[in-house]
Amino acid sequence: MKKQTKVWLVLSVALSLMALGSACGNKSGDTNTPDTSTTASKTYSGAKGTVAGVIAYNGTPPAPKKIDTSADPVCGQKNPNLSTEETVVKDGKLANTFVYIKDGTTTDGTKIGDYTWPTPSSAVTLDQNGCHYRPHVLGIMTNQKLSITNSDPTQHNIHPQPKNNPEWNQTQPNGAPPIEKTFARAEILVPVKCNQHPWMKAYIGVLKHPFFSVSAEDGTFTIAGVPAGTYTVAAWREGGATGTEKTMQVTVPANGSGKADFAFGEAAAAAAQPGLEMMPVLDVPMIRKQ
Repeated sequence: MKKQTKVWLVLSVALSLMALGSACGNKSGDTNTPDTSTTASKTYSGAKGTVAGVIAYNGTPPAPKKIDTSADPVCGQKNPNLSTEETVVKDGKLANTFVYIKDGTTTDGTKIGDYTWPTPSSAVTLDQNGCHYRPHVLGIMTNQKLSITNSDPTQHNIHPQPKNNPEWNQTQPNGAPPIEKTFARAEILVPVKCNQHPWMKAYIGVLKHPFFSVSAEDGTFTIAGVPAGTYTVAAWREGGATGTEKTMQVTVPANGSGKADFAFGEAAAAAAQPGLEMMPVLDVPMIRKQ
């Protein structure tokens, strides 16, 4: 009887320990338990509006510089007036500014990034024409097809230099079929160059949603189909190491339009500076009397 009692006692302890371990393993902090708390992305079906505005350039813009294309006579023949495109200003309005919704929430408090937006079936085209990229700045959604064409009677070499996506470098002779690529991750903005024509530059904004636009020659832009809500709208233009970006908060009413006017340039930068600069505090040692 004593042996049987000991056996039952050992079995009871073992079963108790197994039950305790199972209970601990079901706690939410257990890394082996699947996380079912994450809500799935959803599709927006509420009211929509637009974000519209004008990009101004305050001050005297830098004059475009003529590009020396003597290294490839074909470029000079097709586009003899080729010049730089860093700052394209007409009547005080700035072109080629990438405007997009950076973050924010819809009227019901849902973050814009919590929705799933369908990838367009149509491709976005980046053409090499006249030995420069057309358009100079463009936007595309993640996993949307980018079609790169060569309309020049010379060879080009397309070389995007992303940070969040794989870098690639591909030659495209005249008459070659389009090069088709996609970007899996969002990125503001991907610089593109041509290794054979170093003056050629373009910029690609990659987003998970379709709410972006590029300012036209008159500086205007419109972002359509935006869910009603309040957002941080950003405007990016090239210049410097990684470009210049400005943001503002914009409310988009149902079936209405939110206004987002931005200004760049020397005068705009000077207006943002304080009138007087604060001098740094000097730590002067006290001289004690002996």
